[in-house]
Amino acid sequence: MAPNVTVRDLTSRDWPAFERLFGRAGACGGCWCMHFRVPRGGKLWEEVKGAKNRRVMKRLIESGKALGCLAFAGDEPIGWVSVGPRADYVRMDNSRVFKTQYDEGAWSIPCFFLRRDWQRRGVSRLLLRQAVSLARRRGAPRLLAYPVVPSKGPGHEVPSVFAHTGFPQMYARQGFRDATPEGAQRPVYVKAFRRRKA
Repeated sequence: MAPNVTVRDLTSRDWPAFERLFGRAGACGGCWCMHFRVPRGGKLWEEVKGAKNRRVMKRLIESGKALGCLAFAGDEPIGWVSVGPRADYVRMDNSRVFKTQYDEGAWSIPCFFLRRDWQRRGVSRLLLRQAVSLARRRGAPRLLAYPVVPSKGPGHEVPSVFAHTGFPQMYARQGFRDATPEGAQRPVYVKAFRRRKA
């Protein structure tokens, strides 16, 4: 890990940095971190991916409605994690993989995005630490995550496009516990926060 990596909360002035990080492809296939904010995939997703997603995410960031954390190497953006109220990520409710029971007020971490040359260098851990701090400071009672479990053995590495939710060990190191419901298609990890005394 380079010593000049810093991580901080997203602000309403960060669209230029976010856009620079996501590049012309919008991170992956025109997503612009809108995948879980659009109610469903299929035809609707085909209609909005790319320019429409970009416009909506720009409005969300500039209005302060998009939450997350950015990582920088010097002044250059190198990583992102989306974190916010679970209710903001409406597509999860229509997904057999991500649909889980959650209580009002719970927050979620749906995705990370790292610049390719900064992958596997500990940036995700720094972003997760900041995301946990953001959720705690904003009064979230608990934070949900949906890690991907890699297959074991050589030649079974998970491509980065499928590892956008992170891995179980990263969450475990940050104090998340495995709370996967029986029969769930994807692990669910939870970190609960102690309520502050009034």
